[in-house]
Amino acid sequence: MNTPMDSPAGSVRLWTHELAFPLTPATIFGREAPLGLEIGFGNGAFLVDFARRHPDWNFLGVEIAAASIDRGVRRLRREGISNARLYCGNGRLILWDTLPEESVHRIVVNFPDPWPKEKHEGRRLLQSEFFELATRRLHPSGEIWLTTDHPDYFDFAVSQAEATGLYEIHIEAAPSETLQTKYAEKWQSMDLEIHHAKFIPLEKSPRDFCPRVKEVPVAHARLQGDLSQVGSFQKESHAFEGGHVVLLEASRSLDGDRITFEVIVEEADLRQALLVEARPCQTGIYVGLKHFGAPVQTRGVRLAVVKVADWLESRGMILMERVE
Repeated sequence: MNTPMDSPAGSVRLWTHELAFPLTPATIFGREAPLGLEIGFGNGAFLVDFARRHPDWNFLGVEIAAASIDRGVRRLRREGISNARLYCGNGRLILWDTLPEESVHRIVVNFPDPWPKEKHEGRRLLQSEFFELATRRLHPSGEIWLTTDHPDYFDFAVSQAEATGLYEIHIEAAPSETLQTKYAEKWQSMDLEIHHAKFIPLEKSPRDFCPRVKEVPVAHARLQGDLSQVGSFQKESHAFEGGHVVLLEASRSLDGDRITFEVIVEEADLRQALLVEARPCQTGIYVGLKHFGAPVQTRGVRLAVVKVADWLESRGMILMERVE
């Protein structure tokens, strides 16, 4: 995420490919400034409004849906906003694994998915662990803003923050700037109540919340054998401490020389899809990551290469070298 690319409009810079652990905000924005973080920016209305109101701030918007990222990028370009950046992925990952301590001045959560079914409560963002984590990432003057139309979720979030004993909580009318979203406009047109709270940390959690995902050297392997003799493939799942590697599919190239494995790697809040390739080289069969999608080089990604090599070895190929 820290590779700059100028947009066609020339006013918005996109950050692609590489994601550092931790990620210094000044690296993303090219300047030191207070950092605002919106988790779940939806159509980007609040994000653009905040960035325009606060040109002296940097603002990072996070969304899990690629379609929202696309809409957000187009909106930033259209509005000429240069002090905002977008990330497609998990908001907790950004806060826990990439942003350093005391780096965030405001966390904004506008109309989050309430996950109303009791069996889905564990998927809610604003739980006690998140509030504890935030005390380590928020600047000493930082705070969390929550705005929602869902009374049960609001009560849940407040009780979760109270349970930590780490926050002063202010329940008040939602400021006008949080009411720029399509959901806020919808609920206001229906004359429904909107709930708002500010969570101000009183002290830090005793947990240090060290990054769970770490970058590691890329693994590769070299085997002896005939790839053309490798036959059927069945999905495999491998658990490791902190995650899973799933070998989903294997397909052969048209010339028959290479086999490409589609792999899913899940660790902490990071889920990556990647391709591992087995192909002929001068000294045998080389197994390594295919240059596609630029996955973050993590322990799980390294293990994916190892598991593909293990699978090929189980099909009669001879392992000559493995670098883990």
